[in-house]
Amino acid sequence: MAQDLTHIKDGHAHMVDVHDKDVVVRTALATGSIMLSCGTIETIRSGSVEKGNVLATARVAAILAIKKTPELIPMCHQIPIKGIDINFDLDNDRITTTVKVRSIGQTGVEMEAITGVSCALLTIWDMVKSAEKDSTGNYPDTTITDIRVLKKTKESLAKSNVL
Repeated sequence: MAQDLTHIKDGHAHMVDVHDKDVVVRTALATGSIMLSCGTIETIRSGSVEKGNVLATARVAAILAIKKTPELIPMCHQIPIKGIDINFDLDNDRITTTVKVRSIGQTGVEMEAITGVSCALLTIWDMVKSAEKDSTGNYPDTTITDIRVLKKTKESLAKSNVL
């Protein structure tokens, strides 16, 4: 059984009309990881990366990306972002980023959440790329992986105490 693609109409891409959807509290939680060398992780932990505070910069980059998602992904609606939570978990060989986005509206916030995760991870890579390069100028071990939406919710305004 074929599933309808909501962004395709008469063979053309289009923005979905959400005017008849209820206005509700919507949240999305997304995650992703970047694999780095143990030495690079330790440099981030110690705060001695030459370009500055890696995680603070990645946090700001995620926030900006979330706000600009409709400019980056053509069929995304502009939605009112009501809250953003960004967390980083450092292991020996990776940093995992988790982003939660909250909104009140007629469409979900999962694209904003995964865009925030993606941009945070790309920013980390950019800030430490000189430490990750091998002798040929390549990045044999640096990998961004497992970007995904963990959970999305919607809740009526009357029942919500989220915002």
